[in-house]
Amino acid sequence: MKFMRTALLATVCALGFFSLSSFLDAGEGEITIGQQLPMMAMDMVDVSGAEYTLRGLHQENGLLVIFSCNTCPFVLQWEDRYNDLYELCAKNNIGMVLVNSNEAKRSGDDSMAKMKEKSKAEGYKMPYVLDEDHVVADAFGAKTTPHVFLFNRDANLAYRGAIDDNGENKNEVNQAYLMNAINAMIAGEAISPDMTKSIGCSIKRTN
Repeated sequence: MKFMRTALLATVCALGFFSLSSFLDAGEGEITIGQQLPMMAMDMVDVSGAEYTLRGLHQENGLLVIFSCNTCPFVLQWEDRYNDLYELCAKNNIGMVLVNSNEAKRSGDDSMAKMKEKSKAEGYKMPYVLDEDHVVADAFGAKTTPHVFLFNRDANLAYRGAIDDNGENKNEVNQAYLMNAINAMIAGEAISPDMTKSIGCSIKRTN
């Protein structure tokens, strides 16, 4: 399965379907460390039909927001970490949500129907919500799928970027950026690094 995903990734990269800008100008336009959680009151519909806001999802010790989608090869590589991250967040009273902002693919691979199929197939434990007209992604400055934003108990950005340094194999990760950030945040320690490059497919905006 990993071989197939790697082959698919190579094909997608060769065709230029992912965002090269994620390598070249990482950080440009993204919200900055310490900035307040944006769009807190925006209603977003989950695959269950329930409506959520980021304010409502934020728990005592913070909120983890991951911009994701259904078919991006980079998501396919990293999504086997999603439920592990959810368990770590739940243990530490941190909310977690996956946000699909691919408005340009809403009638295809990233329709709500496909999101429901994806959530069920992968056994997602966290809400998976639709960001209509990519307004939440725009407010965050989110660029890729996946793209991670971790907020602290005061709803200020504590970490942004990548999940870790090895999408190919979670058992061969050398730098577990996000898990390390969560653990440091809970311990009241400085997060280092607090910013990394988000590598993935570009969010498919309509404008």
